[in-house]
Amino acid sequence: MEAQIITVLAEADRPLTTGEVLERLGADSGLSYSTVVTTLTRLHRKGALARHRHGRAFRYQAMADAADLTALRMNRLLAEDPDRASVLRRFVGTLDPGDEDVLRDLLRDAGE
Repeated sequence: MEAQIITVLAEADRPLTTGEVLERLGADSGLSYSTVVTTLTRLHRKGALARHRHGRAFRYQAMADAADLTALRMNRLLAEDPDRASVLRRFVGTLDPGDEDVLRDLLRDAGE
């Protein structure tokens, strides 16, 4: 749900209100107005969104994209475990071969 909301905001040409986010998510999203408000508030607290007062409401703007949000979440989860090496080893062990190649290339590029 967070990734969907971030994507909607990242694709928008201007900051959006909660109602506009809900409208762009579509009726088939099954989300209520209050759920979207709660999610926007949490994303703002995480630093993924900027929030601007607009009358009595807020307008939200993406500060990160969905990939940034996923990376932040992964980093937060990794930081919670004292045995980081085991977590990373098990994570890498679950990757598809193509993802392993991408990760290997990224690590090689980061080391240069």
